[in-house]
Amino acid sequence: MLSAVKAKDGKPRALRSRKKQRAGFIAVCTVPTVILFTVFMLLPTADVFYMSLFRMSSLSLNKEFIGLQNFQILFRDEKFWQAFRNNLFFIVFVTAVTMTVSLFFAGLLAQTELIEKPFYRTVFFFPNVLSLVVIGVLFVQIYDPTMGILTSTLKTIHSEGLIHAWLGEKSTVRWCISAAMIWQAVGYYMVMYMAGMDGIPKDLYEVANIEGMGKFRQFFSITLPLMWEIIRVTIVFFIISTINMSFVFVKVMTPTGGPSGQAEVLLTYMYKQAFTNSNFGYAMAVGVFVFLFSFVLAIISNRLTAKEVIEY
Repeated sequence: MLSAVKAKDGKPRALRSRKKQRAGFIAVCTVPTVILFTVFMLLPTADVFYMSLFRMSSLSLNKEFIGLQNFQILFRDEKFWQAFRNNLFFIVFVTAVTMTVSLFFAGLLAQTELIEKPFYRTVFFFPNVLSLVVIGVLFVQIYDPTMGILTSTLKTIHSEGLIHAWLGEKSTVRWCISAAMIWQAVGYYMVMYMAGMDGIPKDLYEVANIEGMGKFRQFFSITLPLMWEIIRVTIVFFIISTINMSFVFVKVMTPTGGPSGQAEVLLTYMYKQAFTNSNFGYAMAVGVFVFLFSFVLAIISNRLTAKEVIEY
């Protein structure tokens, strides 16, 4: 009888109508995104996995199925492992320095009442407005061994003994590329960290000041724990983006991969195999490795940085 009353009152019918409208709205919003993601991400990724099983001299239909032979060659390829080691260097060094410097400047600016704080945010963020290619070309000019700013500065201070062919020597090329990558990324993450620090209640710092806690201890006892979730996300994001970013900087600053391949990274090696050696199947195998490596790296980074969330 109760259900009949409800049906007569029209409430179940209205409820079903609202649920259908909600489901329709969700479908309209999500289906186009799912279709685009499938067409432009999932299908090309699956195609790369498929083509890595063939020997191909071009992207034509002429291909020979060889199974996992490309991967067998890959793991015996010393140049591939050199590129892998270079990638690890950029991931570890650039990530550590970028995150540390970004946190330092963010903490410095967030805990001081400066009138010109918006100006500093703009100046630090400016490199992110520029294209990575433009920044790479800019640093090529800075590192020019004859007319570059760095060389001219060393000559001005009578330190000619420190002058190198910065991008042409094995001992300096990776450090020079790392400096360009760090300069490009520091401002972006500094602004993100400052936004997170601005959300921390000021009362906590006031209580810490009353108790005689210095700025250095406040940063490690209050700021860092409350900011950890933001820091964790940015670390994982930056580690993955470093793989793509290193490709652009290496390709622009040292098109051949540096002296003896000292700056070669996985994506430039993949590019060289495909478009220089016309070995597309092998290049696809490198691409598959990069995909799996990025996936595993994201999981490991997420696990290592996992920590109990502190709420305020």
